[in-house]
Amino acid sequence: MDKNEIENIGDNHLSTNVQTPLRPDAFEKSDEEKIQNIQQYFGKIMEELGLDLNDDSLSGTPYRFAKMYVKELFYGLNPDKKPKLSVFENKYGYKKMLVEQNITIDSSCEHHFLPITGEANIAYVPKEKVIGLSKINRLVDYYSHRPQVQERLSLQILKDLQYALETEDVIVVISAKHLCVSLRGIKDKNSFTTTIEYGGCFEEEKYRNEFFKILGQ
Repeated sequence: MDKNEIENIGDNHLSTNVQTPLRPDAFEKSDEEKIQNIQQYFGKIMEELGLDLNDDSLSGTPYRFAKMYVKELFYGLNPDKKPKLSVFENKYGYKKMLVEQNITIDSSCEHHFLPITGEANIAYVPKEKVIGLSKINRLVDYYSHRPQVQERLSLQILKDLQYALETEDVIVVISAKHLCVSLRGIKDKNSFTTTIEYGGCFEEEKYRNEFFKILGQ
């Protein structure tokens, strides 16, 4: 892949994978081993930039950086950290739309490893099962905390909720700012990106319109 193609993929946020691309041996090393290795690598990057790692303020940065990547920003890569989507029998027969709004998105662009920040709005129409509300937020948080493409993030959330709820009647809307757009390249400070994924009854315009009307209230 030449440099122009590399830049084109990054600038246009292109991805060919619906699933996050992971190597088969991605979790053979412990978190502590990964932190130790990343610490060494990032220290070398800082040195190449000309920074003095003997300075009191900078000496601990490689470790802090490595710990942040493994334990915080990208914890969502580890399937062992995936939240259990507790669902319950819909005993009260609720059949109307249920909407969870303004769920925080804190993610990272996989092309430049810069932040993606925004919010998700999600709705579903229950059939036999309902889900604990906090589980929707936890699922969004989990998939957000990995290198991402916004389109993929929307699909991963949608597919997991459809599977857990045993219904296609789910819609996921994400609106987010990409710092790889605002800090580099075009350096547009005001634009944001919106992605929409849905299935089931939300294929019908009247259901989508009802959803967006609720969001607009």
